[in-house]
Amino acid sequence: MAVAPTTIRYRTLTWLTLAAAIAYLCRNAVGVAESTVREDLGFTLEQSGWFMGAFFWTYSLFQVPSGWLAERWGTRFTLSLFAFAWSVATFGIGVAPGFGLLIVAQLVMGVAQAGIFPASCNSIGHWMPLGQRSLSCGILAAGMQGGAILASALTGLLIAPLGWRWVFVGFAVPGILWTIGFYLRFRNDPSQDSRVNDSELALIQAARSPAIDPAAANSISEWRELLAIARSPVMFWLCGQQICRGSGYMFFASWFPTFLQETRGVSVAESGYLQGLVLAGTLTGSIFGGTLVDWIWRRTGSLRLSRSGVGATFLAACAVLIVAAWFVQSAVLAVALLSLGSFLAALAGPCAFAATIDIGGPRVPQVFGLMNMVGNLAAAACPILVGWLFQWTSNWNLVLLMFAGVYLVGAICWVFVNPQKQIDGV
Repeated sequence: MAVAPTTIRYRTLTWLTLAAAIAYLCRNAVGVAESTVREDLGFTLEQSGWFMGAFFWTYSLFQVPSGWLAERWGTRFTLSLFAFAWSVATFGIGVAPGFGLLIVAQLVMGVAQAGIFPASCNSIGHWMPLGQRSLSCGILAAGMQGGAILASALTGLLIAPLGWRWVFVGFAVPGILWTIGFYLRFRNDPSQDSRVNDSELALIQAARSPAIDPAAANSISEWRELLAIARSPVMFWLCGQQICRGSGYMFFASWFPTFLQETRGVSVAESGYLQGLVLAGTLTGSIFGGTLVDWIWRRTGSLRLSRSGVGATFLAACAVLIVAAWFVQSAVLAVALLSLGSFLAALAGPCAFAATIDIGGPRVPQVFGLMNMVGNLAAAACPILVGWLFQWTSNWNLVLLMFAGVYLVGAICWVFVNPQKQIDGV
């Protein structure tokens, strides 16, 4: 009789999802605490913009190098190292006496968190069957939003009784505990884990492309590899949609609580809860998006329809809902519209993750790293540009119109993404 497959792949996905949640807990707490930190330390709006955006400069620039490390050293070692480092940086935010050290802590956290998703997507490619990859990417993205929601709810709630410094010190602890457990239990490939039986290994490896000879893959120089990836037409459009999604998401993760405080008259704690509602839309959209993408692929066998079709349709719908929220004065109704919009935009997240696995071949960490790098450079610039825009116009509502246009451009980029062909020369 056939032996039922073991389910170690789901435990592996759980470890990766927890890493995403803890990382986003640490990074998103900054947005909710921004106004409190600004008042306590006497920052200007421009300084706050640099404080919130500093993380994304190093986070962006180290995507490709950290992806290279993840490929060479394996997810087990690199992700353990990264998690320990970002936990130390979170602690550093809590104890920093002024602007300079806060910026340093944010830059260090950006370096440490840069490798999470290149490494995680690479591991999903190793551990998950082809028909479950998009859902797995959606669950990973949901972990990000789960951490962001916790940051929105807990930061605003805990700042009053504990103060913002102790909040960040406390948020450093989960990452340390995760690092210990992950290094002891995780393995880079299912063939290396004695708990995986033959049935599960066969299930994981079914319908995937033939294995690439590691010696042949490693013989290609890194610069030649990156040049081949960067000049590929599909990467241009894939990076374009990531720029739009990254900058659009960053508004909700940084200035959105302040936007609600200034335009709808809500308190700091209330703005944190309302931000959490929008991020909840992103969380549920990530999970549903992964399920939808895998369902379309199983029904049609079309990578282009299940990836590009879903991404283009729902980013365009998100743009329409943001425009609708611009006309609404009620904070509750506006947040409801924006939550639905963030839900629809999140449906495109698993598409992007899965597309990097589809086209990346043996170089998924580098492909994902390049895509995520340009997206997060846009995210890094976003808080600063929003601060400048408000100082120039004194009108927070114009920001909504700007981001509606950003999401519409992202939809257009998805139309031209073709995930059916791996990048030449990789």
